[in-house]
Amino acid sequence: MPLTLHVDGDRWRASLRMTADRYGPELVPVAKGNGYGFGLAGLARRCQWLGVGCVAVGTYAEAPSVLSRFGGDVLVLEPWRDFLPAVRSGEARDPRLVNTVGRLDDLAALGAHPGTRVLVEVLTSMGRHGMSRHDLSAAAGLVRRGRLSLEGLALHLPLAGDREPEAEHWAAVLEASRLESRRLWVSHLSADQVDRLRRARPELTVVPRVGTGLWLGDRGALRVGATVLDAHQVARGDRVGYRQRALTRSGTVLVVSGGTSHGIGLEAPTPVTGLRRRAVALGRGGLDAAGIALSPFRVAGRQRWFVEPPHMQVSLLFLPAGVPAPPVGAEVDVDVRFTTTTFDAVDLP
Repeated sequence: MPLTLHVDGDRWRASLRMTADRYGPELVPVAKGNGYGFGLAGLARRCQWLGVGCVAVGTYAEAPSVLSRFGGDVLVLEPWRDFLPAVRSGEARDPRLVNTVGRLDDLAALGAHPGTRVLVEVLTSMGRHGMSRHDLSAAAGLVRRGRLSLEGLALHLPLAGDREPEAEHWAAVLEASRLESRRLWVSHLSADQVDRLRRARPELTVVPRVGTGLWLGDRGALRVGATVLDAHQVARGDRVGYRQRALTRSGTVLVVSGGTSHGIGLEAPTPVTGLRRRAVALGRGGLDAAGIALSPFRVAGRQRWFVEPPHMQVSLLFLPAGVPAPPVGAEVDVDVRFTTTTFDAVDLP
């Protein structure tokens, strides 16, 4: 009972190539988590096809599946910590791995392993990992003392706000620092923003890390389909589902593939700004409290309501009387968040 990601292969590959060309040969694709719906192994092979020299993964645990399918370097975005299993086992010392380091203590500890490849991360307005600019002088000394291989300075920028001035600030910091590298690794900058930074700082090599904009850059090339597994005529007052809720109308209960194990019904919190969005959020909150939720499944051109919360592998939808039910075995469209959805199959010709 598959939930399937259908890909227009030619269109998707053309988008990948266009994006890669736009960012230039220094592009570092990001392949992490669920592989943006495609899976890490599939993205690793696609990076090999793109001909890039480095791929970024999210964690050390993700690195092996990419290393085995991609011949270049692999950057681990997760900051190096001595308590991580891959660090304790020695796997993190693979010569093709580039380690992200955001603390002076960790740089000092890595001095026990000369030659380790490190990328120094600074603390941007993201406020997540990294060193302050005041730490960089000490960082340069620790790199030299430990005979570490410095790959550059990394910035993880926020999605909101004006990111260019912050990137320019750190570019100036790198040029003025004692770090013996002129490679600036950046995230969440558009190709145009990267171009402007390169022109403003020709002494630096700007290395863009790109995930969503690369793999999901052309959403029109992607379609998600859920298989119709069953359809049952119901009358007002009938009770269905785990919770045996009485239906308020007659119609059809449609059983489709896709449940919580796929990520259906799960969503990341989003900021609510503006009066209209706040009103919508309040309205949705009231419906949720009453156990009524709009599903991401589309039947006959409209999103349909869940009968009850999704099950582990299937969902129950309600079609009002008069809406014809698709035949069993047919597919209905689903709007999903690709970074939180696991597909049963990827149809990529």
